[in-house]
Amino acid sequence: MADSPALMRYLDPHIHCFSRTTDDYENMYLAGVRAVVEPSFWLGQPRTSAGTFRDYFESIVEFERARAADFGISHRCTIGLNPKESNNEHLAEEVLEMSPEFLARDGVVAAGELGFDEITAAEERALRAQIAMAQERHLPILVHTPHRDKHRGAILLMDILEDMGVDPTSAIIDHSTEETTKAILDRGFWAGHTVYPQTKLTPERFANIFFEFGIERILINTSADWGKSDPLLVVKTVAHLERRGAQRDVLQKLVWDNPIAFFGAERMKLPAEGEPFDPVAANATHSSLRKDFV
Repeated sequence: MADSPALMRYLDPHIHCFSRTTDDYENMYLAGVRAVVEPSFWLGQPRTSAGTFRDYFESIVEFERARAADFGISHRCTIGLNPKESNNEHLAEEVLEMSPEFLARDGVVAAGELGFDEITAAEERALRAQIAMAQERHLPILVHTPHRDKHRGAILLMDILEDMGVDPTSAIIDHSTEETTKAILDRGFWAGHTVYPQTKLTPERFANIFFEFGIERILINTSADWGKSDPLLVVKTVAHLERRGAQRDVLQKLVWDNPIAFFGAERMKLPAEGEPFDPVAANATHSSLRKDFV
Protein backbone atom coordinates (compact mmCIF):
# COMPACT_ATOMS: atom_id res chain seq x y z
CA MET A 1 0.00 0.00 0.00
CA ALA A 2 1.40 3.39 -0.99
CA ASP A 3 2.25 5.89 1.73
CA SER A 4 -0.24 8.69 2.26
CA PRO A 5 0.93 12.05 0.93
CA ALA A 6 2.59 14.27 3.51
CA LEU A 7 0.34 16.81 5.17
CA MET A 8 0.60 20.20 3.50
CA ARG A 9 1.58 23.24 5.55
CA TYR A 10 -0.75 26.21 5.44
CA LEU A 11 -0.22 29.86 6.34
CA ASP A 12 -3.50 31.77 6.40
CA PRO A 13 -2.39 35.36 5.66
CA HIS A 14 -5.68 36.98 6.71
CA ILE A 15 -7.75 35.51 9.54
CA HIS A 16 -9.37 37.19 12.55
CA CYS A 17 -8.42 34.77 15.32
CA PHE A 18 -9.83 37.20 17.91
CA SER A 19 -13.24 35.86 16.79
CA ARG A 20 -12.33 32.16 16.74
CA THR A 21 -12.54 29.49 19.44
CA THR A 22 -9.82 27.20 20.75
CA ASP A 23 -11.63 24.36 18.94
CA ASP A 24 -10.99 26.28 15.73
CA TYR A 25 -7.28 26.50 16.55
CA GLU A 26 -7.12 22.78 17.25
CA ASN A 27 -8.95 21.89 14.04
CA MET A 28 -6.76 24.26 12.04
CA TYR A 29 -3.63 22.60 13.42
CA LEU A 30 -4.93 19.11 12.64
CA ALA A 31 -5.65 20.24 9.07
CA GLY A 32 -2.09 21.50 8.57
CA VAL A 33 -2.34 25.20 9.44
CA ARG A 34 0.97 26.11 11.06
CA ALA A 35 0.97 29.91 10.85
CA VAL A 36 -1.49 32.80 10.56
CA VAL A 37 -1.47 36.56 10.09
CA GLU A 38 -4.25 38.45 11.87
CA PRO A 39 -5.04 41.94 10.57
CA SER A 40 -6.73 44.36 12.94
CA PHE A 41 -10.29 45.01 11.80
CA TRP A 42 -13.77 46.30 12.61
CA LEU A 43 -15.30 44.30 15.46
CA GLY A 44 -18.88 44.56 14.22
CA GLN A 45 -19.94 47.37 16.54
CA PRO A 46 -18.65 50.95 16.47
CA ARG A 47 -16.02 51.63 19.13
CA THR A 48 -16.56 54.78 21.15
CA SER A 49 -13.11 55.50 22.59
CA ALA A 50 -9.47 55.14 21.62
CA GLY A 51 -8.89 53.01 24.71
CA THR A 52 -10.90 50.18 23.18
CA PHE A 53 -8.53 50.20 20.20
CA ARG A 54 -5.52 50.07 22.52
CA ASP A 55 -6.94 47.05 24.35
CA TYR A 56 -7.76 45.34 21.06
CA PHE A 57 -4.32 45.99 19.56
CA GLU A 58 -2.69 44.64 22.73
CA SER A 59 -4.87 41.55 22.50
CA ILE A 60 -3.83 40.58 18.98
CA VAL A 61 -0.18 41.50 19.54
CA GLU A 62 0.22 39.61 22.84
CA PHE A 63 -2.58 37.32 23.99
CA GLU A 64 -3.62 35.96 20.60
CA ARG A 65 -0.02 35.14 19.77
CA ALA A 66 0.28 33.10 22.96
CA ARG A 67 -3.11 31.43 22.46
CA ALA A 68 -2.24 30.34 18.93
CA ALA A 69 1.22 29.08 19.94
CA ASP A 70 -0.34 26.92 22.63
CA PHE A 71 -2.11 25.06 19.84
CA GLY A 72 0.94 24.72 17.60
CA ILE A 73 0.31 27.74 15.34
CA SER A 74 2.65 30.70 14.86
CA HIS A 75 0.66 33.94 15.06
CA ARG A 76 1.66 37.27 13.56
CA CYS A 77 -0.51 40.35 13.07
CA THR A 78 -0.93 43.65 11.27
CA ILE A 79 -1.95 46.94 12.86
CA GLY A 80 -4.11 49.65 11.36
CA LEU A 81 -7.18 51.81 11.75
CA ASN A 82 -9.81 50.09 9.63
CA PRO A 83 -11.47 52.21 6.92
CA LYS A 84 -14.99 51.92 8.31
CA GLU A 85 -14.03 53.56 11.61
CA SER A 86 -11.85 56.14 9.86
CA ASN A 87 -15.07 58.08 9.31
CA ASN A 88 -15.27 58.90 13.03
CA GLU A 89 -12.61 61.54 12.55
CA HIS A 90 -12.12 62.54 16.20
CA LEU A 91 -11.64 58.92 17.21
CA ALA A 92 -9.50 58.25 14.14
CA GLU A 93 -7.09 61.02 15.11
CA GLU A 94 -6.51 59.45 18.53
CA VAL A 95 -6.02 55.97 17.05
CA LEU A 96 -3.55 57.26 14.47
CA GLU A 97 -1.54 58.87 17.27
CA MET A 98 -1.07 55.52 19.02
CA SER A 99 -0.51 53.46 15.85
CA PRO A 100 3.28 53.97 15.55
CA GLU A 101 3.74 52.44 18.99
CA PHE A 102 2.06 49.23 17.87
CA LEU A 103 3.60 49.12 14.40
CA ALA A 104 6.98 48.84 16.16
CA ARG A 105 5.97 45.83 18.28
CA ASP A 106 7.42 42.36 17.82
CA GLY A 107 5.21 40.15 15.66
CA VAL A 108 3.64 43.04 13.72
CA VAL A 109 4.48 42.22 10.10
CA ALA A 110 2.54 44.89 8.15
CA ALA A 111 0.24 47.88 8.36
CA GLY A 112 -3.38 46.85 7.82
CA GLU A 113 -6.20 46.51 7.19
CA LEU A 114 -6.10 49.88 5.46
CA GLY A 115 -8.28 50.97 2.57
CA PHE A 116 -11.81 51.96 1.70
CA ASP A 117 -15.26 51.15 2.99
CA GLU A 118 -17.55 53.88 1.64
CA ILE A 119 -14.72 55.60 -0.29
CA THR A 120 -14.90 58.88 1.64
CA ALA A 121 -12.46 61.75 2.06
CA ALA A 122 -11.99 60.82 5.73
CA GLU A 123 -11.07 57.27 4.74
CA GLU A 124 -8.51 58.56 2.26
CA ARG A 125 -6.91 60.86 4.85
CA ALA A 126 -6.51 57.97 7.32
CA LEU A 127 -5.25 55.72 4.54
CA ARG A 128 -2.57 58.17 3.42
CA ALA A 129 -1.44 58.80 7.01
CA GLN A 130 -1.00 55.09 7.62
CA ILE A 131 0.75 54.45 4.30
CA ALA A 132 3.28 57.08 5.39
CA MET A 133 3.73 55.30 8.74
CA ALA A 134 4.35 51.99 6.95
CA GLN A 135 6.87 53.61 4.61
CA GLU A 136 8.78 55.12 7.52
CA ARG A 137 9.09 51.67 9.09
CA HIS A 138 9.67 49.72 5.84
CA LEU A 139 6.56 47.64 6.47
CA PRO A 140 4.38 45.94 3.87
CA ILE A 141 0.80 47.17 3.51
CA LEU A 142 -2.37 45.07 3.59
CA VAL A 143 -5.20 46.86 1.79
CA HIS A 144 -8.93 46.21 2.23
CA THR A 145 -11.02 46.70 -0.90
CA PRO A 146 -14.62 47.86 -0.35
CA HIS A 147 -17.46 45.37 -0.42
CA ARG A 148 -19.45 47.71 -2.67
CA ASP A 149 -18.06 49.39 -5.79
CA LYS A 150 -15.05 47.10 -5.51
CA HIS A 151 -13.49 47.73 -8.90
CA ARG A 152 -13.53 51.52 -8.56
CA GLY A 153 -12.27 51.24 -4.98
CA ALA A 154 -9.40 48.94 -5.98
CA ILE A 155 -8.31 51.27 -8.77
CA LEU A 156 -8.39 54.30 -6.45
CA LEU A 157 -6.42 52.43 -3.80
CA MET A 158 -3.72 51.50 -6.28
CA ASP A 159 -3.65 55.08 -7.58
CA ILE A 160 -3.04 56.37 -4.04
CA LEU A 161 -0.34 53.80 -3.30
CA GLU A 162 1.46 54.67 -6.52
CA ASP A 163 1.03 58.40 -5.87
CA MET A 164 2.79 57.93 -2.52
CA GLY A 165 5.65 55.98 -4.07
CA VAL A 166 4.80 52.56 -2.62
CA ASP A 167 6.55 49.64 -4.30
CA PRO A 168 3.65 47.54 -5.65
CA THR A 169 5.34 44.32 -4.53
CA SER A 170 5.10 45.52 -0.91
CA ALA A 171 1.30 45.94 -0.95
CA ILE A 172 -1.44 43.35 -1.15
CA ILE A 173 -4.83 44.41 -2.50
CA ASP A 174 -7.06 42.04 -0.57
CA HIS A 175 -10.57 40.62 -1.03
CA SER A 176 -10.00 40.61 -4.77
CA THR A 177 -12.56 38.93 -7.02
CA GLU A 178 -12.93 38.18 -10.72
CA GLU A 179 -13.57 41.87 -11.42
CA THR A 180 -10.28 43.09 -9.89
CA THR A 181 -7.58 40.40 -10.02
CA LYS A 182 -6.29 41.17 -13.53
CA ALA A 183 -6.09 44.92 -12.85
CA ILE A 184 -4.18 44.31 -9.61
CA LEU A 185 -1.67 41.94 -11.17
CA ASP A 186 -1.21 44.13 -14.24
CA ARG A 187 -0.05 46.97 -11.98
CA GLY A 188 2.43 44.79 -10.10
CA PHE A 189 0.61 44.46 -6.76
CA TRP A 190 -0.18 41.25 -4.88
CA ALA A 191 -3.78 40.08 -5.19
CA GLY A 192 -5.37 38.57 -2.07
CA HIS A 193 -8.44 36.36 -2.38
CA THR A 194 -10.86 35.59 0.44
CA VAL A 195 -12.95 32.41 0.37
CA TYR A 196 -16.22 32.47 2.31
CA PRO A 197 -19.13 30.05 2.59
CA GLN A 198 -21.52 32.42 0.78
CA THR A 199 -20.08 35.87 0.04
CA LYS A 200 -16.73 37.02 -1.38
CA LEU A 201 -15.31 34.00 -3.28
CA THR A 202 -16.35 30.35 -3.16
CA PRO A 203 -13.69 27.66 -3.67
CA GLU A 204 -15.10 27.10 -7.15
CA ARG A 205 -14.76 30.78 -8.10
CA PHE A 206 -11.23 30.98 -6.73
CA ALA A 207 -10.35 27.86 -8.73
CA ASN A 208 -11.32 29.69 -11.92
CA ILE A 209 -8.99 32.56 -10.95
CA PHE A 210 -6.21 30.09 -10.09
CA PHE A 211 -6.38 28.32 -13.45
CA GLU A 212 -6.44 31.64 -15.32
CA PHE A 213 -3.68 33.52 -13.47
CA GLY A 214 -1.56 30.90 -11.70
CA ILE A 215 0.10 31.74 -8.37
CA GLU A 216 2.53 34.59 -9.04
CA ARG A 217 1.70 37.40 -6.56
CA ILE A 218 -1.48 35.51 -5.59
CA LEU A 219 -2.60 34.86 -2.01
CA ILE A 220 -5.62 33.02 -0.64
CA ASN A 221 -7.12 33.50 2.84
CA THR A 222 -10.22 32.80 4.92
CA SER A 223 -10.60 36.21 6.62
CA ALA A 224 -12.57 34.13 9.14
CA ASP A 225 -14.23 36.48 11.63
CA TRP A 226 -17.40 36.87 13.72
CA GLY A 227 -19.63 36.45 10.66
CA LYS A 228 -20.54 33.30 8.77
CA SER A 229 -17.05 32.14 7.86
CA ASP A 230 -14.87 29.04 7.99
CA PRO A 231 -11.24 28.96 9.24
CA LEU A 232 -10.64 25.80 7.19
CA LEU A 233 -11.73 27.16 3.82
CA VAL A 234 -8.17 27.57 2.51
CA VAL A 235 -7.61 23.87 3.25
CA LYS A 236 -10.91 22.97 1.59
CA THR A 237 -10.14 25.15 -1.42
CA VAL A 238 -6.79 23.41 -1.90
CA ALA A 239 -8.60 20.05 -1.82
CA HIS A 240 -11.00 21.36 -4.46
CA LEU A 241 -8.08 22.53 -6.61
CA GLU A 242 -6.40 19.14 -6.33
CA ARG A 243 -9.59 17.46 -7.50
CA ARG A 244 -9.52 19.77 -10.51
CA GLY A 245 -5.98 18.75 -11.38
CA ALA A 246 -3.76 21.32 -9.67
CA GLN A 247 -0.30 20.07 -8.76
CA ARG A 248 0.42 19.68 -5.05
CA ASP A 249 3.84 21.37 -5.24
CA VAL A 250 2.24 24.44 -6.85
CA LEU A 251 -0.47 24.53 -4.20
CA GLN A 252 2.13 24.27 -1.43
CA LYS A 253 3.84 27.37 -2.82
CA LEU A 254 0.50 29.17 -2.94
CA VAL A 255 -0.44 28.52 0.68
CA TRP A 256 2.99 28.71 2.34
CA ASP A 257 5.79 30.15 0.23
CA ASN A 258 3.77 33.02 -1.24
CA PRO A 259 2.61 34.61 2.04
CA ILE A 260 6.12 34.27 3.48
CA ALA A 261 7.52 35.91 0.35
CA PHE A 262 5.10 38.82 0.75
CA PHE A 263 5.54 39.48 4.47
CA GLY A 264 9.23 38.50 4.48
CA ALA A 265 10.85 35.51 6.16
CA GLU A 266 13.01 37.70 8.40
CA ARG A 267 9.98 39.68 9.51
CA MET A 268 7.82 36.60 10.09
CA LYS A 269 10.54 34.74 12.08
CA LEU A 270 8.69 31.44 11.92
CA PRO A 271 10.30 28.70 14.05
CA ALA A 272 11.88 26.05 11.82
CA GLU A 273 10.28 23.20 13.74
CA GLY A 274 6.97 24.97 14.34
CA GLU A 275 5.36 25.93 17.63
CA PRO A 276 5.17 23.15 20.23
CA PHE A 277 1.69 21.65 20.39
CA ASP A 278 0.89 21.28 24.09
CA PRO A 279 -2.78 21.42 25.19
CA VAL A 280 -1.76 20.94 28.83
CA ALA A 281 0.46 24.01 28.68
CA ALA A 282 -2.35 25.86 26.92
CA ASN A 283 -4.71 25.18 29.79
CA ALA A 284 -2.10 26.28 32.32
CA THR A 285 -1.36 29.45 30.37
CA HIS A 286 -4.97 30.48 30.11
CA SER A 287 -5.69 29.60 33.73
CA SER A 288 -2.83 31.78 34.92
CA LEU A 289 -3.98 34.63 32.71
CA ARG A 290 -7.47 34.44 34.12
CA LYS A 291 -6.08 34.80 37.66
CA ASP A 292 -4.82 38.26 36.72
CA PHE A 293 -8.44 39.40 36.43
CA VAL A 294 -9.89 37.70 39.50
